[in-house]
Amino acid sequence: MSATDGTEAIDPGVAPSGTGCVECEEAGGWWFHLRRCAQCGHVGCCDDSPAQHATAHYRATGHPVIRSFEPGEEWFWNYATDELYVSGPELAPPVSHPADQPVPGPAGRVPADWADTLR
Repeated sequence: MSATDGTEAIDPGVAPSGTGCVECEEAGGWWFHLRRCAQCGHVGCCDDSPAQHATAHYRATGHPVIRSFEPGEEWFWNYATDELYVSGPELAPPVSHPADQPVPGPAGRVPADWADTLR
C-alpha cells in the first residue's frame, strides 16, 4: 500500500475495540465475519452479516480502510477506492478475534438457520 492508497487512514498503534462486533455485542446480535477499522480500531461485522456494521462505521466516520479480523487473514480493503490490498502495515495486536471464537459468532447467539439469513 502506498500513501495515496489509504495508508494515511491507518493508525498502526490503535488496538482493536474488542473481540467481536461492537454494535452486535451491544444489541445481542450475531455476525458472520469480522472487520477492523485500520484508523480507530472499531470492530464491526462484514457485509455478509445481517447488520453490516463495518460498512455502517465507514459511512458514519469516513474511515475508509479496514482489515480482516479473522485468524490467518491479513488483507485490507479500502471502501473509498473499492480496492483490496493483500498486505499493509502491521497493526497493534491482537490481529484477529480469538481462534476459539466460532464463525459465525458469538457462541450461543447464532440462530440455527443462520446460513439462510446471510446476504
